[in-house]
Amino acid sequence: MAERMVGKQAPDFTMEAVLPDKSFGKVSLEEIKAQDKWTVLFFYPMDFTFVCPTEITAMSDRYDEFEDLDAEVIGVSTDTIHTHLAWINTDRTQNGLGELKYPLAADTNHAISKEYGVLIEEEGIALRGLFIINPEGELKYQTVFDNNIGRDVDETLRVLQALQTGGLCPANWRPGQATL
Repeated sequence: MAERMVGKQAPDFTMEAVLPDKSFGKVSLEEIKAQDKWTVLFFYPMDFTFVCPTEITAMSDRYDEFEDLDAEVIGVSTDTIHTHLAWINTDRTQNGLGELKYPLAADTNHAISKEYGVLIEEEGIALRGLFIINPEGELKYQTVFDNNIGRDVDETLRVLQALQTGGLCPANWRPGQATL
């Protein structure tokens, strides 16, 4: 049986990544927490697929909004940093990513995907999982769903803003509305 994660400390991670300037580096939860920022960590199945580039580029196109909310975005798959870079270097018109404003991390040993409960072990790929972690490292939100459905960036931003209110947000709450 799966163990509850929301409300607990998020599993720590340090991963190799392709950074926005296309260099190789590392991303870590500890580093983001040290900057007193929120973390939006999302997993996707694999590079050079069909649904993945639509959501990865949509997140990048709206990255400034995440930045305004003091949040770092990190995309993760079980592919290598070299595959990530090749995909980033492929134009969007050719099913590539083009320029990205946040890092793509490589979970090649599947350890982080497994810790976050999104690994499809028999396939060696991740489900589409989205995790929002507060600056103290507490996992505040998670959603995991079938790989055929891309994420909604508006909803991700709405949930992040709702969490940041610190209040009780009713169904269909939108930024600027009163909390309960």
